[in-house]
Amino acid sequence: MDLTTLAIFIPACFALNMAPGPNNLLSLNNASRYGLRTACVAGAGRLLAFAGMIVLAAMGLAVVLHTSEYLFLLVKVLGAGYLFYIAWQLWRAPVGEAAQAGGRSQGTLRLARQEFLVAAGNPKAILIFTAFLPQFVSVSSPTPVGEQFAWLGALFLLLEWVAIALYGWLGAYMQRWFSQPGPRRLFNRVSATLLSAAGAGLLAARRA
Repeated sequence: MDLTTLAIFIPACFALNMAPGPNNLLSLNNASRYGLRTACVAGAGRLLAFAGMIVLAAMGLAVVLHTSEYLFLLVKVLGAGYLFYIAWQLWRAPVGEAAQAGGRSQGTLRLARQEFLVAAGNPKAILIFTAFLPQFVSVSSPTPVGEQFAWLGALFLLLEWVAIALYGWLGAYMQRWFSQPGPRRLFNRVSATLLSAAGAGLLAARRA
């Protein structure tokens, strides 16, 4: 992979990583509730889901999702339903001091699983890998195509982790503003509304 390709790939890739979406919103919310470290560790669930999608795209299995109307519909309905479920939980989440203290004692496994399911439930994500990453693979390069795809995928995941950290840092910075029940309730409900909108958008999504 030459420097010219990297100079194009990295900004374009990072723009995708930083785009507001359900997973970045989760990192923001998790950091505001549990702290930056917890949000970054929980983001590993998202990276695992994306790594699986990159492997599927490299193997060409994403074509099955792209061409199967029923499979695409099933994945997006399940993904949207899970987003609505998280939104409902956030909307009804207790915001008192006792509730916040209890929330901080929870492990990151549940949050990581939540990140994984939100990422895995978006069929458009794997189609992005199918359409985006191959544009930077050169069949004329002496480096095998599979190796090029692996390097691009690894770089994408690294930049995704940077995006997780940045959204987590923003959430942790906002944490002090939500120490009172009123602002916390407002933030939870705004987050719930945005997640519901993302779920509705997912339901409306069509195959490219």
